Amino acid sequence: MKTLSKSIKENQDISFKKGISLEFFSAYQDIELERMMGLCDPEGTVSFVPLGNDFIGKIHEIGKGVWAALLDSFPDLDNTVIEQEYEESQNAVFCKVEIFGTQEKDFAGLPAKGKPFRSEHIFIFKFTEEDKIMDIQIDWDHESFVRQLS
Repeated sequence: MKTLSKSIKENQDISFKKGISLEFFSAYQDIELERMMGLCDPEGTVSFVPLGNDFIGKIHEIGKGVWAALLDSFPDLDNTVIEQEYEESQNAVFCKVEIFGTQEKDFAGLPAKGKPFRSEHIFIFKFTEEDKIMDIQIDWDHESFVRQLS
């Protein structure tokens, strides 16, 4: 009976972490940056992989800055979670997400031309013992993103 109870608790824990990840994307859709940040540990880290070392740092600094700029430049920014998978060895939820929107303001050196983009991203969320997001790695085809907006 203890094995069954442990298994149920582990399944609930995995579902909870997947739910936190979905809540992050829901806040992203609703353009609620503070709600996104509330799901993250204040000391948590983020890495926007294609952008290099200048875009690795604290979620509440680097992450918040990038997302604020995105949300400002792409006011219709939206996302669809395509797939989620929990990786026990890393205590992480891997999310395949399609992100899309239309550029209305200059962003990261890209002048606004009113063009839309659609890009598949991989988000990897790692968690603290208190179920706060402690690390986010984000990867995408940056060259495709730039081409779509040029």
